[in-house]
Formats: sequence, C-alpha cells, structure tokens
Amino acid sequence: METQKEKREGLRAFLKRKDIVFSARRYGIDAMSAMAQGLFASLLIGSIMGTLGTQLGIGILETAGAYAQEATGFAMAVAIGYALKCPPLVLFSLAAVGGAANTLGGAGGPLAVLIVSVVAGECGKAVSKETKVDIIVTPFVTIFVGVVVAVLTAPAVGAAASWVGSLIMWATELQPFFMGMIISVIVGIALTLPISSAAICAALGLTGLAGGAALAGCCAQMVGFAVMSFKENGWGGFFAQGIGTSMLQMGNIVKNPRIWIPPILTSAITGPISTCLFQMEMNGAAVSAGMGTCGLVGQIGVYTGWAADVASGVKDAVTVMDWAGMILICFLLPGVLTWIFGEFFRRIGWIRENDLKLD
Repeated sequence: METQKEKREGLRAFLKRKDIVFSARRYGIDAMSAMAQGLFASLLIGSIMGTLGTQLGIGILETAGAYAQEATGFAMAVAIGYALKCPPLVLFSLAAVGGAANTLGGAGGPLAVLIVSVVAGECGKAVSKETKVDIIVTPFVTIFVGVVVAVLTAPAVGAAASWVGSLIMWATELQPFFMGMIISVIVGIALTLPISSAAICAALGLTGLAGGAALAGCCAQMVGFAVMSFKENGWGGFFAQGIGTSMLQMGNIVKNPRIWIPPILTSAITGPISTCLFQMEMNGAAVSAGMGTCGLVGQIGVYTGWAADVASGVKDAVTVMDWAGMILICFLLPGVLTWIFGEFFRRIGWIRENDLKLD
C-alpha cells in the first residue's frame, strides 16, 4: 500500500513533470508582467489607434483600434498562459477563459483574468497529453474550469477592485496632497520593481487625479533614472530607461539601494504637484497610468482623456495649463529634481562611480 510520503513524492514528481510551480514569482511577477503586455497589445494600443484615427479622421485606424480593444480579455489570458509555459492547446483555450473573466470582472477585469487564467492554465497543464483524446480533453478542461471559476469569482473580484479603486480616487480628491504623494511613490516603485505597475493600475481602475499621480510617479522613475545615470550610460541608456523601463536598474538597486532614493524623492514631490497644482487627470485607459513614459503611452493616455472630455462636453478645450502640467510633471521636473538629488548623493558618497552603470 502506498504511504503518505510516497504519495507526496509522486505528486511532486507529477507537478515537476507538468512544470506547475506554485510560487509568488511565477504568479505575481511573471504572469502579471505578461498580463501587462497583453493589455498593451490590445486595450492600450487600441486606445492609441482609436485616438489617432479620430483626431486624424482615418476611419480604418479607428476601426482597427476598436477591434484591438475588444480583444483585451483574450490577449491578457493568452499572455498569462505564455508566462506559465502552457502547452499549445491550453494556451489557445485560455482565449475563451480570458473573454469570460474580463467580461464578468467588470472594472476589475484584468485582475479577474489574472486569477482565473492562472487556475485554468494550471488545470489545463495537469491534464495535457494525459489521454489519447488530448485534443478534446485539454481544451474542454481548460475552458470549463476557467468559465466556472470566472462565474464564481470574477464578479466579486471586479466589485472588490472597483471598490478599492474608487476608495483611492475618493481619498485622492479628499486629500490630494498626501494621497497624491503616496500614490505617486508606491506606483513609481512598482514600475521599477519586477512587477507590473500597468497591471496594478488597470486592475484597480486608477483614473482621474489618482491616475495622474500614478503617472507622475512612473515618470519620476523612468526619466529620473535616465537623466541621473546619463554619465554612466550615455544616450543608449537614456532612451532605454526613459522610453523603455527603469526596471533595468533593479540589479544596481540590489547592489546599492541608495541609488533608488533620488527618483523616489522626486515622485514624492511631483505627485502632489500633479494633484494640487495642475490637477492632471488620467481619463484615458487606466493601464496608461502605470506606463510612465514607456513609448509615451502615459502621455497619450492623458491626451486621450482630454479628447474624450472635450467631446463629451466635460471640458471646453485643452488649455496651455494642461500642456504645461504634462510637460513639467512627466519630463522636466523628473529629470531636473532627480539629477539634483543624485548629484548630492554622489558628493556625500552614497552613489559611487558606476553604481548606475547598465550591463
């Protein structure tokens, strides 16, 4: 008779063979980061295309953008499946799962897609190639489990995410200075960490003043690191971080955490300036708030919100103050302030030569 120890060892061997790894890194970092890419390749790029199509009067561009946005749930789920290293049949079946979870999740659609896709994907991997009718069993199990979990959990996840997001936005309107500072610092840190700030903003639906503060924090990290490390990395590093990602500095941050202080201090300043002085709002796609200056997606998101507000009559026109706020908060202040803080830390020895050097 098989002992408990033998059963546990057998289960471990099975999970290893199926590459089912229960870890915070795989689900909280790999899957979430992939989900953000799925969001970018659907909702975000669709919003950009739609805005350009509307502003330039190009109908086919506007239509393409609409189709891209409709594919949001499918794209996120497939991206998550790719991060989980799902076999082809499981990966393709997750498209239906993502559509269900995103629809049922409402405002918390991205978070619901993440949770449901992980469960369905791992279940699909468990049965993959275990039967002679794999082409039927694997997609059936993946889709059935995914839809059942979506029906049972997605509405609650969406309600919770919507409540948290609404609470943050309400608190930001109530206390724009302190909440602007807190959101800017936290989301900015998340952008540089190996997690997805874009997915967090999308999951919580951070728009309005809260979305503007989140964008300010992300820009402080990206532009800040790009400018502060220019003497070590030159133009290549400047563009890699400034319109790519400040995550490139994570290895250096682990070696010397003090290099992270200048952009964090900058975000603590630009966040309140965004909410209190310029009242910059992210009324485009919430995911844009967590993108910073990556491909200028954050700035396009702000402009998309302006265009939508003007079209709906909420806003009379885009003003000089609007443009000044975006330029200062997203580009000038992050670069200038982080450089000043960085130079101070270099002089007192907290940042040493080549501490910011990228490999």
